[in-house]
Amino acid sequence: MQTIGIANDHAGYEMKCRLTACLQDKGYAVNNYGTDSTTAVDYPDYAHPLAFAVEQGICDAGISICGSGNGINMTVNKHAGIRGALCWSPEISRLARAHNNANICSLPARFISLETAIAIVDAFLSTPFENGRHQLRIDKITIQPA
Repeated sequence: MQTIGIANDHAGYEMKCRLTACLQDKGYAVNNYGTDSTTAVDYPDYAHPLAFAVEQGICDAGISICGSGNGINMTVNKHAGIRGALCWSPEISRLARAHNNANICSLPARFISLETAIAIVDAFLSTPFENGRHQLRIDKITIQPA
């Protein structure tokens, strides 16, 4: 069974709850790293624990959610072992996995419907990495110390 980590701020709370139930119905284990309220919070406080869990292999993949998807995605991408992708359509999600081997899917809760979010996450979790020429590019992402 794959374990999926999910982090959210207040804007992503409702979507997190619904996605968690969908993922569990599909047989995934879900680790909650997000807030459990619509009370305003700071997304980095939830993004960092998710990114650490994915980096350390505690979670096989992650989903991060905030209002625009941008802030939480910028935060997870500060981690060297993370390739977070802001996904607003299933096709973007497929390409993020196939070409970039993304390991966290970031969702803009205020700009997509729950149905679209489910389709994006399904595409993200079911698309394999194509490797080959794409791996050569991924190897150039992480900055090596001078």
